[in-house]
Amino acid sequence: MKIGITGQEGFVGKHLWNTLNLNENVALVPFDRSSFDSPEQLGYFVSQCDVIVHLAAMNRHENQQTIYDTNVNLVESLIAACEKTNSRPHILFSSSTQENKDNLYGQSKKKGKDLFIKWSESGGGKFTSLTIPNVFGPFGKPNYNSVVATFCHKVANGESPTIIQDNEIGLIYINELVAEIIHAIENRTNTKKLGRNSREYEITPPHRLKVSEILEMLLEFKANYMGNGVFPDLTDSFGKALFNTFRCYIPETHFPVKFTKHTDPRGSFVEIARTQTPGQFSFSTTVPGITRGNHYHTRKAERFAVISGKAQIQLRKIGTDKIITYHLNGEEPAYVDMPIWFTHNITNTGEDELITLFWINEPYDPDDPDTYFEDVNL
Repeated sequence: MKIGITGQEGFVGKHLWNTLNLNENVALVPFDRSSFDSPEQLGYFVSQCDVIVHLAAMNRHENQQTIYDTNVNLVESLIAACEKTNSRPHILFSSSTQENKDNLYGQSKKKGKDLFIKWSESGGGKFTSLTIPNVFGPFGKPNYNSVVATFCHKVANGESPTIIQDNEIGLIYINELVAEIIHAIENRTNTKKLGRNSREYEITPPHRLKVSEILEMLLEFKANYMGNGVFPDLTDSFGKALFNTFRCYIPETHFPVKFTKHTDPRGSFVEIARTQTPGQFSFSTTVPGITRGNHYHTRKAERFAVISGKAQIQLRKIGTDKIITYHLNGEEPAYVDMPIWFTHNITNTGEDELITLFWINEPYDPDDPDTYFEDVNL
């Protein structure tokens, strides 16, 4: 199945792209925002796709009319390209819970949906409208994508968030939303029929919390995890999602974190990890010059603790070129925790054997390993 994503560099688009890229039965069709300015490029794009997930949109602008005009023009351009090339893909459209509200952003989503319905019913392809609730997750843009992104960034960087209205909000984690979109692509959702070739799927937010409850959890992560290295309870789905989101806003300079080493005439003692959640401990020995890892996880929390020898730990966010490098020495035992969607490795840079302890919040399951191999150094 050939799938293209308009807005593939955006928050939702990038997560959807990265997840679909793990599916060997999917061929992703690259999209560049500039294609909307070139009917030829846009026509070539739509002609290559079996499925198009239309996420490209303007959310904020000082002129509300600009938001409306831009979003409607994007839809009209996509439809025109399909008609010109006689392409009939299945188009999934990211609508919003605001589409029936009295604002031009919501009205632009409603107008876009109506245009896609008309196109599909007049002989175009299949159309599915997705009503998407508030989304949060790693790499969201603070002061733009969600209150969660804003609060995570502020708390992790020592700022004080302000609650303007302590409302209860419905939330969906980005991994959950991506799964819903994929189910809609595969026709595995309970959709409402809009016409012969058009459907609507209103995604229900699986989590409902007050803003103050979210902030309280983040402040606990700051105090217990950043302050004392303690992993929170990761058995609750929302708690784990919020924690993995929070971790991606922690400054790079927070790591490596040195352990407290207790020494007496008998030797020394170091506490590796204190957790409020189940997990699995393991250790490895690595001979000089050897590298381990070069993989990433999409949901697991993992700690690398160097207790003997010298090591270099490298991380790189999937889809980027920047490599983060840490140097650790067992003479001053320290740890680095691995964020999700960061491929990582560890290399013995010393002359002696390297001993590393690992903690991860899920015991290894060969049927669901959540381990994807990609070299840190491209």
